[in-house]
Amino acid sequence: MNPVLVSRREWFSLAAAAGWEAKASAAPPAPEPRNTRSYNENMEYRRLGRTNLMISAVSMGGHWKKIPFKPGTEEFHKNRRDVVYACLDHGINYIDACTPSEVVVYSQAVRERREEIYFGFESTGARNPEIAGSLEKMKQGLDEALKKCRMDYVDLWRVTMREQTTRNSLQEIENVVAAMDWARQSGRARFTGISTHHRPWIADAVVRYPQIQVVITPYASGSREKPVGSMFDALRKTDTGFIGIKPFASGALFASRGTPESATRQEDDDRARLALRNVLRCDLLAAAIPGLITVEQVKNAAAAVKERRQLDRTEEEKNRQITAEMWRNLPPGYEWLRDWQWV
Repeated sequence: MNPVLVSRREWFSLAAAAGWEAKASAAPPAPEPRNTRSYNENMEYRRLGRTNLMISAVSMGGHWKKIPFKPGTEEFHKNRRDVVYACLDHGINYIDACTPSEVVVYSQAVRERREEIYFGFESTGARNPEIAGSLEKMKQGLDEALKKCRMDYVDLWRVTMREQTTRNSLQEIENVVAAMDWARQSGRARFTGISTHHRPWIADAVVRYPQIQVVITPYASGSREKPVGSMFDALRKTDTGFIGIKPFASGALFASRGTPESATRQEDDDRARLALRNVLRCDLLAAAIPGLITVEQVKNAAAAVKERRQLDRTEEEKNRQITAEMWRNLPPGYEWLRDWQWV
């Protein structure tokens, strides 16, 4: 059985049943940013919904596409440590890992500075019906991940759901949310959330399941909030944290398509800063999480936060041109991202 999308009337009934206010209300005041992990006066920190965590407006995604070192080599691990440490030194305090290999690699990279960062990861593979179909296997997956990471807890356990052509069944979803309850109650996860690319389901799920405290989903440089019927309506009403992936559309934004140290590096750095300034104009977005390959890219991303949000006419025109080019040049397998021009 697949979950059914709800009508507007049912949406408000669900909201009341789940304990949400049926009308939009202001979120509680944000905590003092200086009390967050790895605080840096040159970084902006935003409240991650009702988790009340203050995370850096630009944080770090776990993918290492285009990295010039073979995974598993000493050069590779040194690169990941150097990049993570540069993030911490610049006030970037959240890292997100979404594959088993990323979880292990970044747990090793942050081990000496664990309490300086908020760590989020996926561990169980709810895209796999065999795992999502079993509450015990969901629990086992988290326990195994924590053991491999040599960690007692994860700050955000964010389960990746199926989307696009297939959907998780209602039973699988119920197993996921039951596992989330168990993870928080047992102290294995401080907070819980999901990652998915299916907007209508997100809008329903955050109302049906208060266990979903954070949503991780695309928000690219060319994305905009729909004036009517936006997924953001549900996120605001439920005070659900929102982290945006794919700000650079898997490298399609860049002249080099994301290759570090290319001949177009200066142009790519300019485009990256412009894109980050653009996505950070979204008031609901707690953080954009690009994949950062080099220490220089970390510095460039941190520099973008210090620049003004408002774009002048020249910048607006450049942004229009490069995002149009970005949508045209999506790599194979990422054509679906065009559906995220309006969120």
